Parts: sequence; structure tokens; C-alpha cells
Amino acid sequence: MEKGGEAGGGRPEYSIIVPTYNERLNVALIVYLIFKHLPDAKFEIIIVDDGSPDGTQDIVKQLQQVYGEDRVLLRARPRKLGLGTAYMHGLKHASGEFVVIMDADLSHHPKYLPSFISNGGVHGWNLMRKLTSRGANVLAQTLLRPGASDLTGSFRLYKRSVLEDVISSCVSKGYVFQMEMIVRATRKGYHIEEVPITFVDRVFGISKLGGSEIVGYLKGLVYLLLTT
Repeated sequence: MEKGGEAGGGRPEYSIIVPTYNERLNVALIVYLIFKHLPDAKFEIIIVDDGSPDGTQDIVKQLQQVYGEDRVLLRARPRKLGLGTAYMHGLKHASGEFVVIMDADLSHHPKYLPSFISNGGVHGWNLMRKLTSRGANVLAQTLLRPGASDLTGSFRLYKRSVLEDVISSCVSKGYVFQMEMIVRATRKGYHIEEVPITFVDRVFGISKLGGSEIVGYLKGLVYLLLTT
């Protein structure tokens, strides 16, 4: 990742979109770590909160008092409307030339933002979670041939113009959205590079991945197979 000059002042070069739902215990730490690991970059953090009942938005407002409302933007929505639409909502408010999307649960550590380093892996997942992720990727690789090894991860950096183009073609909203983004980017001829990271399971809170998301993923896989 390129550095964008001195932090603060002027238009940000990077817009970091972080969707949240019940992340009161994580959001302050993720924001702190982003600022810690990007001390010289021009960036903004866009928190897209889907009406969290646990007080996540109250914490974000306190963070705005510390870091400034121009650096930490709260762009809330009234209820859970899907991960894909959360990125679309955040993109509408993004000012940077490049857009980063990442989870708020610390599974994507901000230390990788300056440069996605090597020696990646998965820490903290049980066997079923690993098999689910591996199975989802293998199935998609076999049927869709997307040109990328990890279709389910949500720690990505896009050039803004590319993200706007690809996201406008997407129809999914949930877990399958990440896969659809990669597949459509490949079909449109965009260049994709992968850099390994270490994925760590969340420490606080509860995972939002459930049976309904898995079923939605399979339906989305069939849809993309038939339409792309």
C-alpha cells in the first residue's frame, strides 16, 4: 500500500469502510489500531453501522471526539440490510482514490494495511469453520474459475473506480457478496493480486455467519454459474 503523505488535512487517499453490527467491544480498538499502523497516510474510516442495539454508535461518536469527525465518519443505517449494501452505502460517502474494506471484529488486523505481508494462515478457527471456508472456496473455484484463491475473505483494497464499476453489477447482499465481487471483477478483466495474511478469529462478540448465510452462498454460487 502506498503512503499518502502526512496524515490529516486535505482529501484522504484511502477510505476504509468498516461495516458494524453489535461491535461495541471491538470498534474502538480497530479504530485505534488503524491510526497506529497508518501514521503517515491520508485516510478516513467510514463506520457503516446497521442499527446496533449494543451501543456501537455511541462508541463511534466518542471516537469522533478524539480523532475528528473528518477522520472517523459514522454513516448509520436503521437496521441490518446486508453486507453488500453496507459497502455500497459506505462507498457513497467515500472520498479516497482507493477503498479498503475490512471487518470490525479484529479478524483483519490493521497491521497488514501498510503492506500485506507474507506467511498467512488462519488462527483460532475450529475444524468446522475451516472446512466451511475451504469447501466454499473449492466449490466456487471448480464451478466459476474466478482466477483468485480466496473468494470469501473481506479484507480487500480496491481502486475506487474499479470498486464503483464492479459493485454496480452485483446483486447479492450477504456472505456471497464477496465471492460475486471477485467473479465479476475477473469477468470484467480487472487485475487481481493476492497477498497472504494471518486471519484470526474474533475475540469479542458473536460471528454473524450462520446456516442462512451458507444457504445464501450456495444459491449465489448457482446464480453466478448461470449468469456470468
